[in-house]
Amino acid sequence: MPTAHHSFALIGAAGYVAPRHMQAMRDTGHTLVAALDPCDSVGVLDQYFPDTHFFTEFERFDRHVDKRRRKGAGIDYVSICSPNYLHDAHVRFALRSQAHAICEKPLVLNPWNLEALAEIEQETDRHLYTILQLRLHPAVRALRERVQQGPPDRVYDVELTYLTSRGRWYFISWKGDQAKSGGVATNIGIHFFDMLSWVFGPVQGSAIHLREPGTMAGLLHLERARVRWFLSVDAQHLPTEVRAQGQRTYRALTIEDEAFEFSGGFTDLHTRSYEEILAGRGFGLEAARPSIQTVHTLRHEPPVSPRGDVHPLVQRRTTAVSTSLELN
Repeated sequence: MPTAHHSFALIGAAGYVAPRHMQAMRDTGHTLVAALDPCDSVGVLDQYFPDTHFFTEFERFDRHVDKRRRKGAGIDYVSICSPNYLHDAHVRFALRSQAHAICEKPLVLNPWNLEALAEIEQETDRHLYTILQLRLHPAVRALRERVQQGPPDRVYDVELTYLTSRGRWYFISWKGDQAKSGGVATNIGIHFFDMLSWVFGPVQGSAIHLREPGTMAGLLHLERARVRWFLSVDAQHLPTEVRAQGQRTYRALTIEDEAFEFSGGFTDLHTRSYEEILAGRGFGLEAARPSIQTVHTLRHEPPVSPRGDVHPLVQRRTTAVSTSLELN
């Protein structure tokens, strides 16, 4: 039996992650028929869907989608790659346009916004899906299986370091505005927090050891793990050898002092996500809820003095500050 052909619309076509969605649409055999972005630097469309109707104004995009629906050629799915603070509104638009929504992380910035989206899902009889692609990574799935089959009372020692350097532009853009991006823990960390809680169980408690505009660090207590984490967009935190090689990103995850390698296998995860969604197995609102609650808590939790179980980069920073004070 042939697979149904679906029409897609895309909000946020000029964004960093949008090409992954375009590729996923193409690889799964479907068509992007309409795209929206206030920025018109969307030449990437030529690589995937050159015949897409493109709009820089939401009002005209809305009218186009509505006209298609009234003519019996409605959009089946709206993929959302817009700035974080607009996800909620764009998901509502998709559902009310009688389309299913596929939204990048974070689905929303505040946990209470999920309840209204759940109501709109029911009212419109359309589904909301979010991209939690690390749950589909073969190495991550194998790790989860290993943990679940291990001793039920074992608590693992985990350390996460993610440094992805950004220039001055970052703090001028919406990404540098916590009210719009949710801050560092949300903008660059939410997919890791989702992955870790999916593998090691729900959050039991947390502590913030460092909070700055471009850097956050703390301790996360999961049901079966203690996670020391450090996230930053500041290049000064990069290891010397990484900087010497001209690289601007460093990612490390250790479990019981053993490096967990999952650098490979990323190229097709959005396509895999689309395959799961189109087969009715995508991750919905409830799957997204725990990580949204986690980053919301981390965003508002007051920092505490870093003592005991802290990330090495926090410890090094604390030691350097103490030494400087002593010398002065």
